[in-house]
Amino acid sequence: MAMLPKKLSPKSLLKLLKSEKNSNTSLSLFDIASQHPNYTHDAITFHHILRKLGSSDPKFIPHITRIVDMIQTQKCLCSEDVALTVIKGYAKNLMVDKAMEIFQNMKEIFGCVPRVRSFNTLLNAFVVSGQLSRAELFFKYFGTMGVSPNLETYNVLIKLNCKMKRFDKAKELLGWMWEIDLKPDVYSYGTLINGFSKNGRLGDALKVFDEMFERRLYPDVTCYNILIDGFLKNGDYDSGKKIWERLVKGSSVYPNVVSYNVMINGLCRCGKFNEGLELWDRMKRNAQKMDLFTCSTLIHGLCELGNVNGAERIFKEMIETGLSPDVVVYGVLLNGYCKVGEINKCFELWELMGKEDCRNVTSYNILMRGLFENGMVDEAISIWKLMNENGVVADSTSYGILIHGWCKNGYLNKALKVLEAENKMDAYAYSSIVKGLCKEGRLDEATAMFDLMAKQGCKLSSHVCNALINGFIKASKIEDALRFFGEMSSRNCSPTVVTYNVLIDGLCKGERFGDAHKLVEDMLQKGWTPDMITYSLLMDGLCQSKKIDLALKLLSQIVSKGFKPDVTMVNIIIHGLCSAGDLENALQLFLSMSQWECLPNLVTYNTLMEGFYKARDCKNASAVWALILRRGFRPDIISYNITLKGLCSCHRMSDAILFFNDALNRKIRPTAITWNILVRAIIYG
Repeated sequence: MAMLPKKLSPKSLLKLLKSEKNSNTSLSLFDIASQHPNYTHDAITFHHILRKLGSSDPKFIPHITRIVDMIQTQKCLCSEDVALTVIKGYAKNLMVDKAMEIFQNMKEIFGCVPRVRSFNTLLNAFVVSGQLSRAELFFKYFGTMGVSPNLETYNVLIKLNCKMKRFDKAKELLGWMWEIDLKPDVYSYGTLINGFSKNGRLGDALKVFDEMFERRLYPDVTCYNILIDGFLKNGDYDSGKKIWERLVKGSSVYPNVVSYNVMINGLCRCGKFNEGLELWDRMKRNAQKMDLFTCSTLIHGLCELGNVNGAERIFKEMIETGLSPDVVVYGVLLNGYCKVGEINKCFELWELMGKEDCRNVTSYNILMRGLFENGMVDEAISIWKLMNENGVVADSTSYGILIHGWCKNGYLNKALKVLEAENKMDAYAYSSIVKGLCKEGRLDEATAMFDLMAKQGCKLSSHVCNALINGFIKASKIEDALRFFGEMSSRNCSPTVVTYNVLIDGLCKGERFGDAHKLVEDMLQKGWTPDMITYSLLMDGLCQSKKIDLALKLLSQIVSKGFKPDVTMVNIIIHGLCSAGDLENALQLFLSMSQWECLPNLVTYNTLMEGFYKARDCKNASAVWALILRRGFRPDIISYNITLKGLCSCHRMSDAILFFNDALNRKIRPTAITWNILVRAIIYG
């Protein structure tokens, strides 16, 4: 810190303060100078230190208050600019009442009166802090005080109306400004575009954007960024891309780092990770400096896609350009390695994170979850212990991961011990225990745990309710499942489509098709739309019970409602028809798939082929095999087992051996079923 001269003047102090970049050091210099003999701060010095503290950390707010008191005590006459700096400092930290206090006492504190800029600053403070009613009342005060609103005032009023979702009024205000020759600026239009965009009214936002060109008022890059971000967040990739192209081709404005970040983030959100990567390369070519947000977005997107190599490339280039990864970037890459099972790389990155002091409780949680997911229980527990040893306090997520990891890997009793020892458990931890108990058929304990979960104040989710219902069904306790289902609403837990599907599946397996159908009707009455899984479960149950006509009737109803059957549903019915020996209708259904834009998969072909072999129709079965190859599918062991069994049943042993050898040549490993087919054929001919 610089030393103060013996003979100190405000001018020499100001020079020293300007040379100091650190706010703490500047404040210390200012305070030492305050004690200097025969020295008094002037308005310019006060203004400089207040401006510096106001733009810094919120921790300096008490010092701003102290300096304001000094100004009043010293009776230093200051301009409105000094008062504005204080009002803005308080407003920035949402201390609107303190800002109002300064506004009301400007004459007593600073020796000046508030003019339109001070009024505008306080009006904006009310709007930004969400005190919209106070903002409206305060605007009425303008007239009382004889203050004439200016362009900035009306820009704040447009923002106020957008926040109150009064978009028609905001639009009218914009038009009225043109009428009174108070020409709106880019900020006026940008505020309205932002308001429309944030509320999903992107068509209206685009109209306002286009109006700017008609008025010969050209949007700045922020207007473009707002629209691109809005369209991409709404999943409208095409519209977002069009605005981006207009930005790139425009002659008066150019993309900035925010533009690239918005576009890359939006592309990743729309699943277009490769395009995001191409844009990142373009960003570098245009000498745009990437920031942590850009890198974090791309690394996250590529990891979600499973392209860890691409994520690594971004990470390395980021370090090479001198950009230091933060704990978020490290966490994203660590999670990516865990997802693809690159455990060695996980530990290498973990060591680097330790050296760079970039580990927090979230980092430990990511690694623990990844290790548990990859079945590395001992290693996960060692990370848990390390977290405690390093003084990192485990949160409810940490305990949830630990309990879920124990349960998933078959250590339910250890999970129960953790639950008994630790009271701060969240819904995720309790859900894992309930699911684990249901999986082991310990339904009484699962029900007791569910009740405890409710007593502890955990929000009951449909996931845990579905697990308990599924547990009852697997234990053939369908009545208990239905009873619990009926109690869900009283437990403040609404059923979902999955809940209905679990119950419908159980009822169909118990051949209670009437009850299953009633449940579908109940879904419709309560506003739920049955999905393809719902209908597929019903059809599967009907086909299993040889009620093929009812299954076909249900299919017809689904198509008449505008649904397009998926391949799973069609496969279920083809299987039912083949099992009933109705190959003609099975083949007809297969040929109808294209009209529903439903492409057959390998299961479809396997099912048809098995049906033909059961009917001793080797010719058509062979035709299906040829179709599998022609459509580019790779036959699996199920395909070969069906063919071997079919050929053996038709006493074509030599052909069966040829297919068996073909499977071996394709490196497809025979199963116990394969050997059983061949042995039975040899023994029984």
